[in-house]
Amino acid sequence: MATIDTSLVAKLPLFAGLAADELDAILQEARSVRVPKNAHVFEQGEDAHSFFVLLHGHVRASKVTPAGEQVVVRYVTPGETLGVAMAIGLQRYPATATAVDDSIVLAWPSAAWPRLVETYPSLATNTLRTVGSRLQETHSRVIEMSTQQVEQRVAHALLRLAKQSGRKVENGVQIDFPISRQDIAQMTGTTLHTVSRLLSGWEQRGLIESGRQKIVLREPHQLVVLAEQTSDGKEP
Repeated sequence: MATIDTSLVAKLPLFAGLAADELDAILQEARSVRVPKNAHVFEQGEDAHSFFVLLHGHVRASKVTPAGEQVVVRYVTPGETLGVAMAIGLQRYPATATAVDDSIVLAWPSAAWPRLVETYPSLATNTLRTVGSRLQETHSRVIEMSTQQVEQRVAHALLRLAKQSGRKVENGVQIDFPISRQDIAQMTGTTLHTVSRLLSGWEQRGLIESGRQKIVLREPHQLVVLAEQTSDGKEP
């Protein structure tokens, strides 16, 4: 791992609690892989041959349902793990991971996972913490899908993305990776037409700016109000 400066990864969640020599040993078994924009890191149903840490770029995790519909599960940001199927007892990847911009991942063979977690138990602990956090996020989304109107769900999705990967710009907070209206529709269980109508309306009201795969939240607080309003249109 001569190409990776350990100081760049020492503070990542997966490696919390590891000594410098332990981290060096773990990184010796990894390889750095460049993933061009729109290329797959791995595909749904493929043998889970490797697990990864994203160093640079952004990755979209999506799943195709038995009915053939594509659902965007989440976006992975730098420092996060992905593809750790072995940690949850899966032999195949449950979703497809696609680079939404030019990205770099660290990859370890899945066959090394049992030995690594036996030698470095904190790897298992840190991974379990990450899985738990994602499960909580999934629960929140299920509740939103079950109880909220489309406008609320889309507002929640934009706020979640801005919190996860927002960058302050002169006119607000920009979601700092390419994202399309179709992506948002697949995240929120609605149609491209509905998302386009909502975003166009919000743009006219000055709440957001949107362009080709770019969204800026100009008035995040107003989106919070939209996200938290009750079914009768009133704030809770």
